[in-house]
Amino acid sequence: MKTIIHKNILKGMFMALAFSVGCSDDFLERPPKNSLIDATYYQTDEQVLAGTAFLYSRVWFDYNDQASFALGDFRGGTAFSAWNNRDNVEFNTTANTAANGNAWRAFFNVVGQSNTMLKNIQQFAGPEVTPRIKNQALGESRFMRGMAYQYLVMNWGPVPIIEDNTQYLNGESVYRNTEASVWRFITKDLRAAAELLPETPVQPGRVTRWSAEAGLARAYLTRAGVSETGESTGSKNQVFLDSAMYYAQRVINAPGYDLLEDYADLFKVDYANGISYDNNPESLFSLQWVHPGGWGSQNSTPAYLTYNAEIANGDGWGGDVGATEWMLNLYEGMEDNGYTQDERLKATFMLPGFRYPEVMRATTVNGEPATIPLVYPFSGTDQNYAAVKKYITGKTTPENAAQQSYGHDTYMIRLAEMYLIYAEAALGNSMSTSDPQAIEYFNAVHTRAGLQPVSGSITFREIFNERIKEFAMEAMAWYDLVRLWYWNPQMAYDIINEQDRGLFFIEPDQMPNPTSWEFTDTEWYEFNNANASGANFRLPIPATEMSSMPSLGEAAVDYYAE
Repeated sequence: MKTIIHKNILKGMFMALAFSVGCSDDFLERPPKNSLIDATYYQTDEQVLAGTAFLYSRVWFDYNDQASFALGDFRGGTAFSAWNNRDNVEFNTTANTAANGNAWRAFFNVVGQSNTMLKNIQQFAGPEVTPRIKNQALGESRFMRGMAYQYLVMNWGPVPIIEDNTQYLNGESVYRNTEASVWRFITKDLRAAAELLPETPVQPGRVTRWSAEAGLARAYLTRAGVSETGESTGSKNQVFLDSAMYYAQRVINAPGYDLLEDYADLFKVDYANGISYDNNPESLFSLQWVHPGGWGSQNSTPAYLTYNAEIANGDGWGGDVGATEWMLNLYEGMEDNGYTQDERLKATFMLPGFRYPEVMRATTVNGEPATIPLVYPFSGTDQNYAAVKKYITGKTTPENAAQQSYGHDTYMIRLAEMYLIYAEAALGNSMSTSDPQAIEYFNAVHTRAGLQPVSGSITFREIFNERIKEFAMEAMAWYDLVRLWYWNPQMAYDIINEQDRGLFFIEPDQMPNPTSWEFTDTEWYEFNNANASGANFRLPIPATEMSSMPSLGEAAVDYYAE
């Protein structure tokens, strides 16, 4: 039974890589065609860059496909599915939940393939490979491994640290390492990546020094709450908070990166006018997808979130998916007045009457098939949804998209997060701050959304809520809760348990051109609130992994202990 673990947790770690990507200005422009099996491959800069290109897509696919939003948003409470993914919506994710196993497998795929690339480049890179490109490849591999381990440790706590895939070729048992040592490992990887990577991308979409430093800012902010014992101390490490502020500010001031003026532009995919947000100045790290590019290199996520086949491309299976009532009430003014000035709402979720000129809907005009801009409809029943807008493309041609195959990218780190990381780190161990720089950075994100600036001071809950609104449907909410849980578990439980995750009815005051909306709970729907506690907060290790490698259930050990 020991071989099963190799097909799951260590999948890809023991296999030669059988694909690559041709090199051009856009490093994912051409489909896979080369082999990386033997030592003769890494002889030119182009071949080395082709070798690391898959680290931006295929290895992350099983996470991006559905697990990203199932864990990040359904489990995090920003969105729900009325009839599907109920384990995650109800905060009862089990060892057999599909998203749990898919995410675990994907993250360890990233780790394994990063390890393979590090070994291959160090051993086989030929004399014609320039130091610049060799460092790029090594930096990308360290960066990706560090990022994958952030997801692993935040989801499952102690996990195995694996640097050399060949150590497990003979079926040796795999043991977990303590959370503190995993975070130390993450920090070392990202610091090494920052030293290896250039300040400007070698090709559009490639990570840079600033991507690695952004990862460090995120890691230090989270690590500040991690104790050596794994138990909450109720406070945060000030040295790590200072490091989070240091790296966040460096990235904010880095040349070539800036917040986009219009939040909605971050997610616009307007094929008719040739507009796409991919690799814009706010993107620090994005997964790079292509259509058509073969299964695993395309973006399949829109298939499960698009609310109707009329605006889809052979799919559109998200008819029961939408914002939770808790999420909608976070937008300033919605709970009290049924209306908000926050422009992020329309860019993230659809309410009845919202108009989207860039999202085309299939219909008939004078009896003939046609496409027209979407006006999100009103369903006059006791159940309807604030459907997902973010990342949704609308109806287009086969050249641009097909069933479960889209080419637009997925944000993993945006510059806006650096502004809010600085603000949160500036709180220190207080629940509010009047730090002028923290308030300035908070307002940079807040006012872009069309809201009035705050003054005087900002609180932890204001920053937390701002993050939820800024990154809703970007698979971030769950990880924000985990970061809070490290130093204040009860607050994390309270936030989850206060979230209304039930079915509700959205009624506009008028159609067309509504000016406000009212939410009414659907009385016959039985579930509304989760019951988070220490017993169910962390994800259980997937059942297939535990059954095939019981050593994963043993006490974690310090990776750095002598």
